[in-house]
Amino acid sequence: MAEVAKLVQPHLGQVEKRIAQQALAFDPALEGYVVYAVGSRGKRLRPLLSLLAGGATGTIQSGHVDLAMIVELIHIATLVHDDVMDEAEQRRAQPTANARWGNSLSVLLGDCLFAHALTLSTNFENSDISRAIARTAATVCSGEMIQTQRRFDLNLTVEDYFRIVQMKTGSLFSAAAELAAVISEADPKVIGTFKNFGFQIGTAYQIYDDCVDLAGSESVTGKTLGTDLRKGKFT
Repeated sequence: MAEVAKLVQPHLGQVEKRIAQQALAFDPALEGYVVYAVGSRGKRLRPLLSLLAGGATGTIQSGHVDLAMIVELIHIATLVHDDVMDEAEQRRAQPTANARWGNSLSVLLGDCLFAHALTLSTNFENSDISRAIARTAATVCSGEMIQTQRRFDLNLTVEDYFRIVQMKTGSLFSAAAELAAVISEADPKVIGTFKNFGFQIGTAYQIYDDCVDLAGSESVTGKTLGTDLRKGKFT
């Protein structure tokens, strides 16, 4: 993965800078919370996918960097909410927001990040992009709700499992790749190919992450593991 990231490393640096700058868009009383939430660098897989798709369909533009930032903010918002629901105490080798400040503030922090990401999406001249991002955010949240609804459900089928992971994870990866091609004004068939590619990559990654939650090492992953099993999540 590190070798792949080298292909777009300068642009990933721009994404990191723009993500960090977003804390300044919030009320000063909230700035510290946002800095903490966005400052713990993760794998940045979704931004990486946006940049790679942008480069594969033309030249990486400022719009691709903005898209990469937005999809990562949405992802971070979901993590803040996930940690509340899972009662997780560690994420990326540091205390989770809920471990530091409690559930109520953390839920609102995630809400703020979601809302800010959607606000940023309205800056694209092509309104289809902002609408697609909003739809994707709704799909991600819907997938999380269905997963929570089906906790401890021993009747959950393989098809049910795939539907949930495709909604909560595959959809955001898909948008990251597809919309990068849209920004490049690629041929519709190319856009469709990247949409499907992102979808498959995201689904595969979620399956891997589910396995890590069961059999991984907290010292290696830097996050609380086993939460899905304890909470009755079979995804």
